[in-house]
Parts: sequence; C-alpha cells; structure tokens
Amino acid sequence: MKGPKPPEISLSDTERQALEKLGKAHSTEQQLVPRARIVLAAGKGLNNAQVARELRVSIDTARQWRDRWLLLQPIPLTDLTVEERLQDRYRSGKPSQITADQLCQIEALACEKPETSERPISQWTGREIADEIMKRGIVKTISPRHAARLLKIWGSQTAPDSLLAHTRTR
Repeated sequence: MKGPKPPEISLSDTERQALEKLGKAHSTEQQLVPRARIVLAAGKGLNNAQVARELRVSIDTARQWRDRWLLLQPIPLTDLTVEERLQDRYRSGKPSQITADQLCQIEALACEKPETSERPISQWTGREIADEIMKRGIVKTISPRHAARLLKIWGSQTAPDSLLAHTRTR
C-alpha cells in the first residue's frame, strides 16, 4: 500500500517505558491500552497501515493516535503525563440531566412487570416506560427515544426472559 509516509514518532526511554507499563498494567483503563500500543508500534517505525494491521484497528484510529501523540509530545511529561496524553479529548455538549440515582430508579422500574404499574402490556416499550418514568416523578421529562436507548443499554445485561420489549425507535 503506497501513500504519504506518516510523520515519525521518536520516543524517549521514559515515554517508551510509560507506554509499555500502561499497555501491560491490569489497572489501566481499557481504552488506553490499544492507544499505548498504537504509539509504541508507530515509535518502532511502522506506518499507519502496518499499525492498523498488527493491532487490528482501523487506519483512521492509528492515524488519530499518532497525530495526537505528535501534537502533545512537545509538552513536558511533568506537565502532561503519558496517560493524560492518551485520554479522550474533552467533548463539549450538554451535560446529562439524569443523575446516577435517577438512572438506578429507571433501571429498577425497567425490571418491574408493567402490570404492577397498571399498564396493559406484557413488556416495556420506550413510550410506555417514558410515560411511567414521568408519572412517578423520577425525571420531569424524558423522550420515548431516550428511554428506549436506556432500555437497550440494560437489555444486554438482563436475563433472557427480560421484561423489555425490543422496539425500533427513530
């Protein structure tokens, strides 16, 4: 595969050791492990396609973390650690309006049979659970789509005889 040669990464011994430690430590956040391995592979002289093939990531992912490393590398390690360099960037946007306690209440509700809430259904749908969440005052407003997304997240963790309906939302 021919294309432009990506910029080289030259790692100091300290950087290399920190990246290797992150890649092997059981306590490392799982998203940081492949990122550390990408930078290490790039530091060995592999191009983005080779890194992607070797680590089974996309070329875009290999390119992204090479570029991010090169962007942050001039900052001294005393100011920005190796681990901090591999963290996700801050993402702007509206912070969640649903607290952890409210999420627990919603999850508990999703585990209840709809009949206990006097609903004439056998499984929760996004619309039905959104209505019940607001009726119980767990949150002031929630869209059926958002409620359905929450059900989908928990649905993968529930038993096969789950009370959650598998509905498509738009």
